[in-house]
Amino acid sequence: MSQGLVQERVTTALLGALNDAREKGQLKTAAWPALSLDAPKRPEWGDLASTVAMSLASSEHKAPHDIAKIIVENLSQREQLFDRVEIVRPGFLNLTVKPALWQEVLREIESQGVRYGRTAIGTGQRVLIEYVSANPTGPLHVGHGRGAAVGQAVVRLLDAVGYDAVGEYYVNDAGRQMKLLGASVYARYQELSGRTVEFPEDGYHGSYITTVAQQLKEELDRVASELTPVELETRCRALAYERLLGLIRDDLQSFGIEIQSWFSEASLLETKAVERALDELKTRDLLFQEDGAWWFRASLYGDEKDRVVKKQDGEYTYLASDIAYHYDKLGRGYDLLIDVFGADHHGYIPRMQAVMQAYGHPKDRLQVVLVQLVKLLRDGVEVKMSKRTGEFITMREVIDEVGADAAKFYFLMRDSRTHLEFDLELAKQRSADNPVYYVQYAHARICSLWRVASARGIARPSAAGTDLTVLTDSDELGLIKKLSSYPELIQSSALAFEPHRVTYYLQQLAALLHTFYNKHRILPPATDQEPEESISAEGLTPERTAARLVLMGAVQQVLRNGLDVLAISAPEHM
Repeated sequence: MSQGLVQERVTTALLGALNDAREKGQLKTAAWPALSLDAPKRPEWGDLASTVAMSLASSEHKAPHDIAKIIVENLSQREQLFDRVEIVRPGFLNLTVKPALWQEVLREIESQGVRYGRTAIGTGQRVLIEYVSANPTGPLHVGHGRGAAVGQAVVRLLDAVGYDAVGEYYVNDAGRQMKLLGASVYARYQELSGRTVEFPEDGYHGSYITTVAQQLKEELDRVASELTPVELETRCRALAYERLLGLIRDDLQSFGIEIQSWFSEASLLETKAVERALDELKTRDLLFQEDGAWWFRASLYGDEKDRVVKKQDGEYTYLASDIAYHYDKLGRGYDLLIDVFGADHHGYIPRMQAVMQAYGHPKDRLQVVLVQLVKLLRDGVEVKMSKRTGEFITMREVIDEVGADAAKFYFLMRDSRTHLEFDLELAKQRSADNPVYYVQYAHARICSLWRVASARGIARPSAAGTDLTVLTDSDELGLIKKLSSYPELIQSSALAFEPHRVTYYLQQLAALLHTFYNKHRILPPATDQEPEESISAEGLTPERTAARLVLMGAVQQVLRNGLDVLAISAPEHM
C-alpha cells in the first residue's frame, strides 16, 4: 500500500521492531501480516494506531497486550519518531508522532508537486475500462452522465497509480435496436413528407427522432426517388446512427470526458469475430444445441442457467456479441477488464465472468463497477421531465445548467452503487452548502492569498528553505496530517474503483482549510489595516508567516492534484 512519508517511516519502524524481536526469539511468526495504520477515533489518543499485536495473537499464542509490549521494547527509532507510544488493551498501539516528522511532509509535497500521490504499483499492467456504451439511438441521459464520470475517474485513478489504463466505448451499432432506429426515423420522415404511416410498435418515440428526421429530410428527398422503401429505411438508419453517435461524442466532449477507444459491435459481425469466438467455445465443449438453438454452458461457472447465443432462426443474441467483444478484449492482451454497468445489469455479471472462465481465465480478470440511478431535484423537489421537451432530461441539459465541473463532482460524490440525489439549484449556489463550490473555492482562496502577498511585497517561500519547526499548532498539524494521508487515499480509491473516496477527502481537506483560514492569520496586517482583517496577528512572526505560506502551498497542491484526478478544474478566481 502506498503511504505518505510519515506512515511509511512508522511502518518501517514497526517492521524493524518485529524483525528484531524475531531475531531475539521473542516472536516466531515467519511472515508478518500487512501493517495498516489508522487514525485513532479520538485525536488525544495519538496520531496513528496499529492493530498488529492483535493480528499476531493466534500465530504467537500470546496475549495481544504482551505482543504489543515486545514491539515497543524493540522500537529502535522510538526517540526519533515518537513523542508518545501507548498500549491500550487488548493490544492497540497508539502512536503520537513528533511534529518534526509531520513538517517534513510539506517538503515532500513541494518536491513532488503534481506527482504527489502518484505511484507505480501498477507498472506493466494493462487495464481496459469500458464505460457509457449507450446505444446510439438517442441522446445521453443523466444516468449515462454518472457512468461517464465514474468511468473516466476510474481510468484516471488507475493511471495515477501506474497502470496503463485505457477507456473504451462499445458502440452497439448492430442488431434489433438499430433496425428500430431506422424504422422510427423513416416513419417520421414519411410523416414530414405528408404521408400517413403506422409508427413501429417498439419504435423510438422521443421528439429527437422527429428532429433527426427533419435534419435528414433534404438529403433523403434527393435520393428518395432512386431507392426502394427498404433501401430508404436502411439509409435512414445509417444517417440517423451517424448523427446520434456524433451527438453522443459532442455531449461527452462538452462534459470533459475523453474516450481513448471506440469499438464497433458491427465490426464483430463483419469480421466474423462472433463466429470465431463461439467456435472456440465449441472446441471446449461449452456450447450445445437444443431445440434448434445454440446454448452457452454458463451454469458450469456459477451462472443461474445456461444462455442462448444463437437463436433458432440463426440470429445471434446480444450475449453472443458480448462474448465476442470480451474475447476480443482478452486477445488484445489486457491484464484486467473493467466494465462500468448500470445497476440494471447486475444479473449480467455472473454470465460475463462465466465467459472469462470459459476461455481459461480467472473470473476476477473481469471486474464490474455498478452505477445506480440518479434522482434529479430542484430545491428538494424531484424533477422527472425536461422543461424543453417534456421528456427525459438529457445529460447535456444538466451540463448546460450547472456546468461540467459541478455535474462531474456531484456524480462522483457518492458510492456509485448507491442511488444519488442531485439538486440542480444547490449545484449552482456559490456557498458552502454546495460541495463542489466549497472545494474549488478552497483552491481559489489560496490563489488569492498569493496575489495579496505579492501586492504586499511578500515573496512566496520554498519549503526547502523555510524553518517549519514553528508549525506546532494543532490546526497546522491537523492540515499536515490530512495532506500526509493523500497518497494512501489515491491508491485505495484506485484499487477499489471508488472515486467517491476522493471527493469525500477533498471536502474534508477544504473544510480544514476554510476553518484554518477563518481562525488564523497567515499574512501580517497591511499597513492600512483593512476592516475585514479582524483576526489577531499576535504571535505571527515573519518565520511563522513563511511557514504558514508553505503550508498553504501544500494544501493548494493537493487540492489541485485531487481535482485533476477527477478531471475537475481548480480555478484561481471565483
